Amino acid sequence: MTLNRRLFNTGLASLALPLGFDAAAQDGYPNKPIRIVCPFAPGGGSDFIARVGSNLLAKGVGQSVIVDNRPGAGGTLGTDYALHQPADGYTLLLVAGSYTVNPALYKLKFDPVADITPVIQLSKGAYVLCINPNKVPAKNMAELLDYMRKNPGKLSFASAGNGSHLHITTEYLFGMAKVKGTHIPYKGTGPAVTDLVAGNVDLLVAGTEALMPHVKAGKLRALGVTTAQRLAAYPDLPAIAEAGLPDYDVVAWHGLIAPKNLPPAVLAKINGAINTGLKAPELVAQLEPTGVSPAGGTPEQFGALIKAEIPRYAKVARDNNIQAQ
Repeated sequence: MTLNRRLFNTGLASLALPLGFDAAAQDGYPNKPIRIVCPFAPGGGSDFIARVGSNLLAKGVGQSVIVDNRPGAGGTLGTDYALHQPADGYTLLLVAGSYTVNPALYKLKFDPVADITPVIQLSKGAYVLCINPNKVPAKNMAELLDYMRKNPGKLSFASAGNGSHLHITTEYLFGMAKVKGTHIPYKGTGPAVTDLVAGNVDLLVAGTEALMPHVKAGKLRALGVTTAQRLAAYPDLPAIAEAGLPDYDVVAWHGLIAPKNLPPAVLAKINGAINTGLKAPELVAQLEPTGVSPAGGTPEQFGALIKAEIPRYAKVARDNNIQAQ
């Protein structure tokens, strides 16, 4: 998803490394700069969250933290690189929901569960399903699903690419609702949104920050969010689950992992530092209006999320014969 880069340049500036950091923290780990590998291009939502994480970690451990962008192959190139670095806490990896989709689409050179150390979930949010109101005769989610059942395959749906998290998320919804649409893949969320507004496609599931400005402008109609609960930022927008799909719950998330066998003391220090930073009121205030919230929690909780999502999305990919581009 695409977040407003201005948040980093303004609101997060106050989270910079404090002066006079306790020199005792320099003994042992970390005694040199830390790197967060972001397997996506600069300027997007994942890059933004990586820089949020780097800022919080730098503040918490008193050492510089840089973001190393290594995009390609749906994020698998940078991921493979990072997970084959030493497990010493100096190389971390930013992962998004696509991390749990890729095992079903690519021949990976690592085990996505056994070869990692989960560190912390950084953010959580929702996608929103929007339609072009000039093309789709639906005022709510129930009407959309009813129309699709009566007209299988008639409506087209966009995604950020074949096998992308947005594609899998949409197919997961359609499978649960027992409806079908015609998939139109794009090279990124931006072009998909542009064509939805132009009426070249009928519907799109994507990040709130990418779609809601067009909803507010009256060009799109938002029908529901993908999380089981409504978003605080948009309390009047129902959850898709409310339309007779109580088990539908998809969270848009980002987090940090490391190579397997990260020393427990190092893991605890990184997790603790970022957990503290994620509670900063200024960060919460900056993120929540976009529909994204700080997450936090234990490594075990984040590991459980990753482990649960991999088989779920593998089934979606298998049932719909989805393959990587």
